[in-house]
Amino acid sequence: MIRSMINYIYPVRRSILILTACICLLVQAQAQFAPVVGFPGTTAIHYDSSAFVAWATGCSLQRGYRDIAVPDSGYASVGDSSAAIGMATSNGIVSLGDGGSATLTFASPIVNGAGFDFAVFENGFNLGGAGMAFLELAFVEVSSDGVRFVRFPAVDNVQDSTQLWNGAGMDGSKLNNLAGKYVSGYGTPFDLDELRDSIGLDLNNITHVRVVDVIGTLTDRYASHDSRGGKINDPYPTNFGSSGFDLDGVGVIHQYGVNGIADTHDEFVNIFPNPASGFINVQNITDGPAELILTDVSGRAVRNISFEKALRLDISAIPAGIYTIKVTDHAHVFSKLIVKD
Repeated sequence: MIRSMINYIYPVRRSILILTACICLLVQAQAQFAPVVGFPGTTAIHYDSSAFVAWATGCSLQRGYRDIAVPDSGYASVGDSSAAIGMATSNGIVSLGDGGSATLTFASPIVNGAGFDFAVFENGFNLGGAGMAFLELAFVEVSSDGVRFVRFPAVDNVQDSTQLWNGAGMDGSKLNNLAGKYVSGYGTPFDLDELRDSIGLDLNNITHVRVVDVIGTLTDRYASHDSRGGKINDPYPTNFGSSGFDLDGVGVIHQYGVNGIADTHDEFVNIFPNPASGFINVQNITDGPAELILTDVSGRAVRNISFEKALRLDISAIPAGIYTIKVTDHAHVFSKLIVKD
């Protein structure tokens, strides 16, 4: 009798373990990421946010076809390399075409500061549904020498059974580490710390950022794949001059020696804890008065305070989300993104 019970219990236990593992994998596969613009917890950064200390100063293009499956469709043609230089929304856009790319350079290297280090802008637009927007996506790669590039690990949880045709809406909360996640005017940020273990990459000397259009087709021959090997489904085909990812700019959050002043490392300001829900402690280790400005993702100032040495900043009453703290004294400028839980 006991042996019979054991023979029964072990298969059942094994089945439960297998079922639990399958459920965990399913939950992971459907995991949601940062929500779209306007929802608590979004990581979207408005183009005029004080978090940005610089913008790309150079751009080289490798255009892709308007439709990669139709070579005689010609190449994407809207905009030129100058459109990717300077502040987003200021110079128009440059369309990359299917699988095309743009390689951006900067006056000074991007460095690995606390939190996000740069953001990529596209010109997607809302479609009126709850969180749905027309989005065109791109991979993002970085390099310390312009030769070896390392790609951010992109994840796409959009369904890959039915092709999203041109004009279809997407839910940006199902995307991670893909440029174009957010609509026009709002950058998709990237954190260099995610690439910490990459061989041959100096995180404090990022000289090039490459943006590579995702070919959104589900056709095996031309499909783009995320870091897990899944097909990335975005509107396809887009057989016209503005085909593919429409690059609007790359904004720098952490840059070495910008404008001759201190870089944005924690050299003269300490901020903790981060994330926080009630209070944030700000310590200025230099002498003299300083000014703190706290802005939301739209660039609106929600706090403006003068202080010396130390400040206990009450954030309990502001909504959850991403904010920028900018501290300025007589000789320095410091910016950092914080998360309000």
